[in-house]
Amino acid sequence: IQLNPDFIFDVQVKRLHEYKRQLMNALSIVDIYFRLKDGELLDFQPTAFIFGAKSAPGYARAKAIIRYINRVARMINNDPAVSDKLKVVFTQNYNCSYAEHIIPAADISEQISPAGTEASGTGNMKLMLNGAVTLGTLDGANVEIAQEAGVENEYIFGHTVPQINALKDSYRSRGIYETDAHLRRAIDTLVDGTVPTDDDQRELYHALLDGTHWHKADHYFILLDYASYMEAKLQVNRDYKDRLAFGRKCLLNIASGAKFSSDRTICQYADEIWHIRPTEY
Repeated sequence: IQLNPDFIFDVQVKRLHEYKRQLMNALSIVDIYFRLKDGELLDFQPTAFIFGAKSAPGYARAKAIIRYINRVARMINNDPAVSDKLKVVFTQNYNCSYAEHIIPAADISEQISPAGTEASGTGNMKLMLNGAVTLGTLDGANVEIAQEAGVENEYIFGHTVPQINALKDSYRSRGIYETDAHLRRAIDTLVDGTVPTDDDQRELYHALLDGTHWHKADHYFILLDYASYMEAKLQVNRDYKDRLAFGRKCLLNIASGAKFSSDRTICQYADEIWHIRPTEY
C-alpha cells in the first residue's frame, strides 16, 4: 500500500470493540466519500484514514466491523475520482511493529469512545507524545490530555457523562437516522449493496436502529454523537491547511506529556498508595 506522505494521517489504532466506535469512524469516512463525490467538500485536505485493530476470537460484531471497513477501503481506494483526496488502510495483524511506524506518523489521534466507557487508555498518550492532536470525547485519559495541553490544542466533541445519563431513557436513534440524510446514506451502506454485505453487517444495522433482546438501539451512542463528531473531524481537516498553527498544536502536545511518564506515575503511587519514600544510596 502506497500512501502520499503529504496526506493527513488520521489514525485509530486500538483493540476492536463496539465501545471504541471504529464503526462511527468508518461511517464518517463513507459520509466524506459521498460528499466529495457530490462536490460538497471543496476544501477537503487529502487524508489517509489508518486503522489497526484485532477482535476477540468469538466477537462476531467486531469481526463484522473489520469486514465492513475493509470493504469500504476497497471501494474508496479503487475509485479514481477521489484518489487525490482519500485513502483508507486497515493494517493486517496490527502489532507493536506496526505501531512503531504508525504512531510517529500520525497527525490526528482518534479517541472516540462515548464518555464514561474508557477507564483510561494509553494509546492516546503514545500518540500525544509523538505529536498527534487528539480528536476525541471527554473520556478516559482524553480528559487529562486536554487539561495538560489545553483544550484549544485538541478537538473535543460529543456528549458528556451527565448528558448521556440524562438522555438514556428517552434516546431514540432512529429519529436521528430519519432526520440526518448524510448519516442515513452512510448507515444504509451496511445493507444496501454499496459495498458487499452479509448477515452480520445486517445485524449491525439493526443493532444501531432497532436494538436487540439484550440492549437498546445504538447502545454506544454513535448516532447521538455523530453530528458533533463530523463537525470536529472536518474542523481539524480545515485547520491542517495552516501548517504553522497546526504544527504548534502538535508541539504543545509533545511538550505537555510529562504527566503521563512512568516516573511521575510511580512517584505518585509511592506517595499516595504505598506511603514509601525513595531509598538514598
